[in-house]
Amino acid sequence: MELRQLRYFVRVVELGSMGRAAIDLDLVQSALSQQISRLESELSTRLLQRTPRGVVATEAGAAFFREAQLTLRHAAQAVRAAQQARLSGSVSVGLAPTTAAMLGLPLMQAMQARYPDVRLHMVESMSGHLASLLNARELDLAVLFDARLQSQSEGAGSRLWQVQSLLSEDLFLIGARQPDRVWPPSLPLAALADEPLILPTGPHGLRSTLDAAFARAGVVPRIVLEVDSLAMLMAAVDAGLGTTLQPRAALGRFPDAQERFDVVRIEDPQASRVNLLCSLSEDELSPVALAARVVIRDTVRELVNLGRWPGTHLTHHEP
Repeated sequence: MELRQLRYFVRVVELGSMGRAAIDLDLVQSALSQQISRLESELSTRLLQRTPRGVVATEAGAAFFREAQLTLRHAAQAVRAAQQARLSGSVSVGLAPTTAAMLGLPLMQAMQARYPDVRLHMVESMSGHLASLLNARELDLAVLFDARLQSQSEGAGSRLWQVQSLLSEDLFLIGARQPDRVWPPSLPLAALADEPLILPTGPHGLRSTLDAAFARAGVVPRIVLEVDSLAMLMAAVDAGLGTTLQPRAALGRFPDAQERFDVVRIEDPQASRVNLLCSLSEDELSPVALAARVVIRDTVRELVNLGRWPGTHLTHHEP
């Protein structure tokens, strides 16, 4: 017997109609009828009697109805008690610099609002380093980018991860604004063969995504600098040493980005970066870490839906 079956039965009795209850519960009527039948079979008694006007509870059904209502009230009270409990402890979360620029402060604010007794430890680093920290159990959670990291985590000496897809980021060509240069609104990767690019090195998620996208486009990129620091990389771009390929989040810490940089969308459908929420398996996570994982998902969803994380799309599948 399941709580949902009790909820279904109670709603049918309250509304006096299988059809109206199905609509109210957002169920197909046949599925609702099947659940009620399973409940009656488990109890070995008839709970509902069909009439021309709908359904009414039998004598056994009326007795069961009262107890089912009481059970559901107790279950709701248990949920409220769990939600209102003061969760305490500590949790460590790793974010790459571009992700931290958009998610870092909203996440800290959300955690403080929901769980004021939890001590949050935030780590900002390149995704390759975050993956190593996660495997070493120095992080509870991390937002990473490269789906290959999941297969790497399953190798010898590594721990099995839980991986959930959060959002997909479009990629943009970003360069220092120059009065004598006019960029189109979008470009294919194939048009960047001669563009002097400043990119992170291979072990990091964005670079592996770009390498794969360039290979599909049949382009050998012209890389003039490799920089494994977003701050230094964007400083080099700002100084005119080259352009870069990044999500718009790379501009999150430039209040004057619109006047300072040219931003061109890369139109290849495969030129995007998926943000993956990675953690160790659930049986290794503390209640605080499990709660933080929910807060991260909720905060990301809110930022995207409110348009505060431009150039992104929510994803719903788990690799």
